[in-house]
Amino acid sequence: MVIKVGIAGISEANGHPFSFSAIINGFDEHEFSKSGWPNILKYLKEAPDGQNGIDGAQVTHAWTQDPVSTAALCASSKIQNQCGNLLEMLGEVDALIIARDDWENHFEMAKPFLENNIPVFVDKPLSLNNAEIEYFIPFLISGKLMSCSGFRFAKELNDPNNNLLNIGSLKLISGVVVNDMDKYGIHLLEAVIGLLHVEEASFILSRKHTTHESFSIEFENGLVFNLDCLGSHKKVFHLSFFGSEAEAHIELQDNFFAFKRTLEKFLKMVKENKPPFNPNETIILMRILQASKFLQKGESTEIFFNRLENLEGNLSRG
Repeated sequence: MVIKVGIAGISEANGHPFSFSAIINGFDEHEFSKSGWPNILKYLKEAPDGQNGIDGAQVTHAWTQDPVSTAALCASSKIQNQCGNLLEMLGEVDALIIARDDWENHFEMAKPFLENNIPVFVDKPLSLNNAEIEYFIPFLISGKLMSCSGFRFAKELNDPNNNLLNIGSLKLISGVVVNDMDKYGIHLLEAVIGLLHVEEASFILSRKHTTHESFSIEFENGLVFNLDCLGSHKKVFHLSFFGSEAEAHIELQDNFFAFKRTLEKFLKMVKENKPPFNPNETIILMRILQASKFLQKGESTEIFFNRLENLEGNLSRG
């Protein structure tokens, strides 16, 4: 049985509708070259032979807010059905991918599908609204909703050449990324939380006195993660891990592998109705982003995670 997937939405400077669809369906190089996403086409073409396309799944329907973009998406990634509105997909697809990264639109788009028992993948960040997060929690738990950055599954984090297994007890993690916290800091947060498998935790989030967005997360075991979002800057997705025995420095660069692994995890969830990772990690990440938006320079917030249903934070001057 082939899983029929719908892909929905597009947001500024985010080519995920094009990359995700092409990774599942394969792509038409000529049409893709006209789509305005040359960097995506480059890594699609550089993927190992046979890696484009995912067996057992097909993106069959597409909708974006812009009919011209929808037409380009369908032509680029061999999608048969161009929808005039999102709800046309109800009853036609087995799963939905919401591929826009402006969280303010996620709830409205996902709700009709979740309530019709259609599994949904939502591009990061899921939501920074408390009521929406509470609504999403049962669907995360039941394996009907998945949301993450592809860098949770980054190839480089499992590469033995990066020496992560040999650094001893972790003392410090440092991350540097382009642009802002909400849409780009989440990539490195996702990679680190996924690597540490943080399920229940309390920590202190602090904002530093810098010209760019700079935060420090101190976990209850003493581990510190410093994250710098440089704003307008050349592309950088860097993580450094400092341990008791050695250190490891990693550049997250393989978008194709990260996205394909993410989509494979989602499609497995569709088949098995099981969360691909602990849902608590998604909620923790949203709470970090929420807290970071309200912190002024020099302020800290202590956040407690006791269980999935009981998450709270208290703001204090630092």
